[in-house]
Amino acid sequence: MKINKIRPLEHIFTKRLKTLALIPKMLYFYGKLPEISNDSLFGETGNRGRPRSVAIVGSRKNTVYGKEVAYKAAYEAAKAGAVVISGLAYGIDSVAHRGALDAGGVTVAVLGTPIDQIYPREHSGLAKEIIEKGGAVISEYGPGSSADSGTEIKTRFLARNRLIAALSDVVLITEAAARSGTLNTAMHALDNGVDLMATPGDITKLSSEGCNRLISQGAIPYLGPDGLLDLLFPGRLTKKRSRKKDLELEIEQQLAHFAETEVERKVLKQILTGVRDGDEIIEELGISAAEFGQTVTILEIKGAIKPLGMNQWVSGK
Repeated sequence: MKINKIRPLEHIFTKRLKTLALIPKMLYFYGKLPEISNDSLFGETGNRGRPRSVAIVGSRKNTVYGKEVAYKAAYEAAKAGAVVISGLAYGIDSVAHRGALDAGGVTVAVLGTPIDQIYPREHSGLAKEIIEKGGAVISEYGPGSSADSGTEIKTRFLARNRLIAALSDVVLITEAAARSGTLNTAMHALDNGVDLMATPGDITKLSSEGCNRLISQGAIPYLGPDGLLDLLFPGRLTKKRSRKKDLELEIEQQLAHFAETEVERKVLKQILTGVRDGDEIIEELGISAAEFGQTVTILEIKGAIKPLGMNQWVSGK
């Protein structure tokens, strides 16, 4: 497999590394670095820009909870078009890569070992799949550059965390104990002005202690994919608000057109906002079954609503 090399500032995806105090002289990689995107959700400045990216990292000894959170976050982020970055390690890292791949998205693995030494070896197949599906495996260490001691090896893995953080627009810590090495990535995110999210967890579990502490210190609580996507794609939140306003305007127009009494207005509004069950509407509005029956009959004649049977109703539009 061909080993490519590039200076960090020569590519739109890796030039973000210019914020680092120690910029790699060279990056070595397999596969393809994420390119400029035409999707308006991606770009930093308009329709063409650097793809948005999220680092999803966490404990090597993950719990079922951590695995579920990481997989869902990676899947939804990749599905929305973000590049998912992680470290190919055991545990949460590999789960994040898998979630992105299953969504048909692009994922990038950053190694703490030389580019020709995939670590752990058991993830060689995962690395190959990442490359084959349009992603990349990156290292700042060239082929054949071995570490001289265990301390140097550990230092290299900690050093790669600065790359993971700096390449990302958002860093999500899904699970971490109080002394987890993952917290080193969180520190680099803060140093580089990258948005930091952490998943709240059970306060009685050691595996959640690191994330809960990060939240207490100001990290954004990760409460589900929507919050992450809103942070990754600010325009998405604007579009959601715009759609909500359009819906509210449409409802008001239908109410003005069809409803002649206050009861008609209240019943129709319930149905237009998605409440189908007649009994639920009766209870919510505090009206009698007879009054409800008379009202829906009038609204049906006007064409405002239509019956589904079993006292279920929907908009007639």
